[in-house]
Amino acid sequence: MTSLAVVVLLCLSGWVTLYMILCNINGSRGYEWNCRLVTLLHGVLVVCITAYIGYVDGPWPFTYPGTKNTPLQISAMVLSLSYFIFDMVWCMYFRTEGPVMLAHHTVSILGIMLTLWLGESGVESCAVLFGSEITNPLLQARWFLRRTGRYETAVGEAVDLAFVLLFVLMRVFVGGAMLYCELISPRPRFFIKCGGVAMYALSWVFMVDIWRFAKRKYGSKWAQWREQGARSMKNGAVVGDDGHEGKLD
Repeated sequence: MTSLAVVVLLCLSGWVTLYMILCNINGSRGYEWNCRLVTLLHGVLVVCITAYIGYVDGPWPFTYPGTKNTPLQISAMVLSLSYFIFDMVWCMYFRTEGPVMLAHHTVSILGIMLTLWLGESGVESCAVLFGSEITNPLLQARWFLRRTGRYETAVGEAVDLAFVLLFVLMRVFVGGAMLYCELISPRPRFFIKCGGVAMYALSWVFMVDIWRFAKRKYGSKWAQWREQGARSMKNGAVVGDDGHEGKLD
């Protein structure tokens, strides 16, 4: 555990150094811009590593939860643990996030630390990291589009739609299946199962916020489309049989 703690501290210093370099290069962009670049890099790295763990290196998390940690699983968890510590401190210092996100980071940090300490259940922890971080690049892209004035475009619409659909698929459906396999398996420890329940509960808290956002955004768009359709039908009613427009006054 001492050697793992040293590696976590080294990785943490790496994230901090990267953030400081970005702040030095992109000083005019602001602190949050550079922090989100670090977040984006972490998300891409962890998704790639954990995808390789789940689909290539194995074992399959839905079938073999609670198994001994592999070196690659430990590397992925150390990388994420150091990042979550960095981001947690950053969010608390700048006060940019609410209690739900801070709770998410806290559960993630404690869960990874427990998994590393026990030396098992790394495969499902990496699966949770994959499901949690796969929507992260889209979330960061949405924020960058807003800051650069490109959010109200077709790209912004595509990012929003992809984020909502992917979040529902991975966090609710795949995450629910993962939690079910975790709970019915006799191998994972009780505290690991409690952590899985806590993460899934937080996913539903996020899901409520996303539902409100989707309802507000797409509900207003649906109302606009209906209004435009009604207006088009009204305008079409004054067009004669010969195809010429009638007088609108």
